[in-house]
Amino acid sequence: MGKEFYKKMLDNNKKWVERRLSEDEQYFKKLENGQSPPLLWIGCADSRVPANEIIGAEPGEVFVHRNIANLVVHTDMNMLSVLDYAVNALKIEHIIVCGHYGCGGVKAAMENQSIGLIDNWIRHIKDVYMIYKKELDAIEDEKMRWDRFVELNVKEQVYDMAETSIVQNAWRNNQKLTVHGWAYGVGTGIVNDLGVNLMGNDDLDEVYQLKFEE
Repeated sequence: MGKEFYKKMLDNNKKWVERRLSEDEQYFKKLENGQSPPLLWIGCADSRVPANEIIGAEPGEVFVHRNIANLVVHTDMNMLSVLDYAVNALKIEHIIVCGHYGCGGVKAAMENQSIGLIDNWIRHIKDVYMIYKKELDAIEDEKMRWDRFVELNVKEQVYDMAETSIVQNAWRNNQKLTVHGWAYGVGTGIVNDLGVNLMGNDDLDEVYQLKFEE
């Protein structure tokens, strides 16, 4: 099974190239000249959540970083390097933090499971739970609590993204940049815009003011 799947991937690649070239003989030559994607995608590593396909984007249109549970961790040099290049070199205008319903990382944090090395990474999601513990504990239905936790985790990652020095400096320099929060339905294919769209420091101040008042 393993060898067959491996061979199938290579065969599929050849078919994909043939199909693309039949539509446009210069397709790959155009990609070879460089990239200028308008958005950065911070998503979950889950195999069911392919960034380009979800939004019908072509190669060259989305700069992508993925990890377990789409986290924005300020000590993650991998994520920060991707962010820095996207904002300062590619001059992207949109950052989308996209979580998904049914996220295993979020569920593991919610159930306080221990699953090995990843426990250290999930610690960040558990911190989100503590912020919204009162709201989440009040949801009796486990599936509904899980879904809500996914949404709240995305929102916190959006706030964390907005607080990075990279995004803050871009806003100070009046660079056109918006950070969005989405949750993707694996079972429906539909993206849920969570209504958190930050365009500058004033937006972030307003968000935290609302959280404080709650």
